[in-house]
Amino acid sequence: MFSGSISSLSSITGGALTYIDLSNNLLSGGLPDCWMNFPKLVVLNLENNNLSGEIPSSIGSLHEIQTLHLSKNSFFGELPSSLKNCGLLKVLDVGENKFSGKIPEWIGESLSRLIILILRLNEFYGSIPGHLCSLTYIQILDLSQNNISGTIPWCLNNFTALSQKRSLSATISHFYYSSRGGEGLYEIEYVDNALVVSKRLKLEYRSNLGLVKGIDFSTNKLSGEIPEEIASLIELFALNLSRNYLTGQITPKFGQLKSLESLDLSQNRLFGEIPASFSTLNFLSVLDLSNNNLSGRIPTGTQLQSFNASAYMGNLDLCGLPLPHKCQGDETAQDPHATGGSEDSNIQENVEGFITPGFYVSIGLGFTLGFWGVCGTLMLNSSWRFAYFHFLNDMRVRLYVKIATNMAKLQR
Repeated sequence: MFSGSISSLSSITGGALTYIDLSNNLLSGGLPDCWMNFPKLVVLNLENNNLSGEIPSSIGSLHEIQTLHLSKNSFFGELPSSLKNCGLLKVLDVGENKFSGKIPEWIGESLSRLIILILRLNEFYGSIPGHLCSLTYIQILDLSQNNISGTIPWCLNNFTALSQKRSLSATISHFYYSSRGGEGLYEIEYVDNALVVSKRLKLEYRSNLGLVKGIDFSTNKLSGEIPEEIASLIELFALNLSRNYLTGQITPKFGQLKSLESLDLSQNRLFGEIPASFSTLNFLSVLDLSNNNLSGRIPTGTQLQSFNASAYMGNLDLCGLPLPHKCQGDETAQDPHATGGSEDSNIQENVEGFITPGFYVSIGLGFTLGFWGVCGTLMLNSSWRFAYFHFLNDMRVRLYVKIATNMAKLQR
């Protein structure tokens, strides 16, 4: 594990260098302003260190870069506008830092090839720029835990990659050449990764990255209604809009999100009924609609009753299973313990009435008579005994011949 600063990078003449991965170390200090020396760099991964300071403008000199991981550090300031020169970027992960300012519009204008954009857990503010809707290749968009306000853009249906079939084999990978011990150059594949918060867990995806398609705008200050255009992103895997100030009703079109496995709309100001179309979300394994103003009956006859009651808590006018509040017009359910108790007592009484001392005596007599009725006859009657053992021997021979014949057929 490396420690100390990375200022020594400025002394490297890396004209042909394509890959730098110093992630998961104890590196500290700021980034040197030397990135113009690495014109061929494709991958720069510095995540999970103790690096700090502002990002130097020379980072925009990396015209060939496709993957930039700077997450889990202490970088601050605004994202340098020179990054818009990195038009080949597919992965931009600056999550879990102290970046501030508005989300730059040039991300949508100039970085149109982005597949993964993670700005999670920073200090960005302002609204979500409409230009982000130009990211037609985006598969993971994480703006969670910032100070973003305003409404959710209606143009999210432009994220066409989120409506295309997920692929088990889709990865984001790069190839670079290395040498070891004078053995010449050999090709190495770098498979990209992404740390995604899904199903309330922070999971790392690598070779199966093509399966993950998610939007996370949680823990911000977003307001207004949830645009129904989101429902056109039919290959969404996870959608998290929790902990905002969103209002309005949940659109019934959410039933189109057949691939959805995780949906969190909790701690907003949503009202109205839960759409009956939710019953068609067959892959949904995590659901949280708690702490809103939802009302009416939870749709029945679906897996919606299989979720914990906590998924619906905090909606005072919501009723039906799994909540304890019954809906108006429902029959008063009998206490299963009360009815079950009387039934159990009746069964117990019947059992106790059936099992008497005579019951045990009859069992003993039946076993004795049955055993000696067969064995005693064979012992006392020699002709029956010989016939019985002849029958057993004949069965053994027949079974042996059958097995031997089948084995001979198989050996041919």
